Amino acid sequence: MIYENRYKGRRAVITGGASGIGFGVASRLVAEGASVCLWDVNPDSIAKATAELGDKAMGVQVNVADWDTVERAASETVAKLGGIDVLVACAGITGPNTTLWDYPVDSWRQVMDINVNGIFHCNRAVVPHMMSGGYGRIVNIASVAGKEGNPNASAYSTSKAAVIGLTKSLGKELAKTNITVNAVTPAAVKTAIFDQMTQQHIDFMLSKIPMGRFGLVEEITSLVCWIASDECSFTTGSVFDASGGRATY
Repeated sequence: MIYENRYKGRRAVITGGASGIGFGVASRLVAEGASVCLWDVNPDSIAKATAELGDKAMGVQVNVADWDTVERAASETVAKLGGIDVLVACAGITGPNTTLWDYPVDSWRQVMDINVNGIFHCNRAVVPHMMSGGYGRIVNIASVAGKEGNPNASAYSTSKAAVIGLTKSLGKELAKTNITVNAVTPAAVKTAIFDQMTQQHIDFMLSKIPMGRFGLVEEITSLVCWIASDECSFTTGSVFDASGGRATY
């Protein structure tokens, strides 16, 4: 269900916004009146996504692991859109599926650089602009793996637990402002990110979901777009599950 004009006049940044959950969020925000800027590492995907979204969308090629790139992207976005009201931080990778004692050190660092440092960089970059505008909604995409710890996914699980911790900390720091900071912890959603996983790990994740199916992009998008709206005004530093019954706390 589209809520017409729910985001009229709002300016949103979506990281990883050219595909998967990020693109789903961007599509919904545009349909509900927002102007959006897609921060994504893939220029071809950005071009395709912005063409599909129309004239209320722009894109910037961003490597979220690189602070200087993120800082420039924030300045460019503000220059073009006039401000940033919403950040939905979706960019992330899974890393390899293997035991911790076999985990490649370089792969561990890459997962942390993108999933943890990337979230830090993007949150850090947009908060001053939100404070200047007197309003903000930040939604960080974590994972149920950050709560439970998936075997053979130690880096991913650790990184998503860190996203939860960062969200709670920043939410408290900004609690007396008009900026809220919340996280969403989906169970597995079948997107292109599955291409980074082994079939054995995909089967394991499905076996842990009581509903017996993977989540849909539209289901996660619906939750994210409520949290990122004016309506979600008395909740910050919180974690919202979308796990088909998997979450145990």
